Amino acid sequence: MRFIKQYYLYLAWLVALVATLGSLYFSEFLGFIPCELCWYQRILMYPLSIILGVAAFVDDDRCAKYVLPLSVLGIAVSSYHYLKQKLPWLNEIQPCTQGVPCNVQYINWFGFVTIPFLAGTAFILITGLMLIGRRATR
Repeated sequence: MRFIKQYYLYLAWLVALVATLGSLYFSEFLGFIPCELCWYQRILMYPLSIILGVAAFVDDDRCAKYVLPLSVLGIAVSSYHYLKQKLPWLNEIQPCTQGVPCNVQYINWFGFVTIPFLAGTAFILITGLMLIGRRATR
């Protein structure tokens, strides 16, 4: 736990960087076209790679007030997107109308790991690391 408290900014940056590069890999190399909700998740994740990278580089532990709103909102969007993929009746409420439907599952590893699941996991890890680091610096 001491390791996490000491290096939480670097760990959070690593998670955001892997998530950002992973999303680019899925779209640019594998050719998966992002749906509307995927774009919202990217809009929330990509800045975290930059914010956390700079914060880790200059050792700025005050960045939580910028990171937490993005990561918590990212958890909400990812959760809704994941539920939309796994619960078909949610698509009847408000279907995605332009481009790729939001219920498309490009990957479905082990029957439950989809792209929104991966994004949600990254947002949860970043949120948890920021909360641990925030508590450690007080």
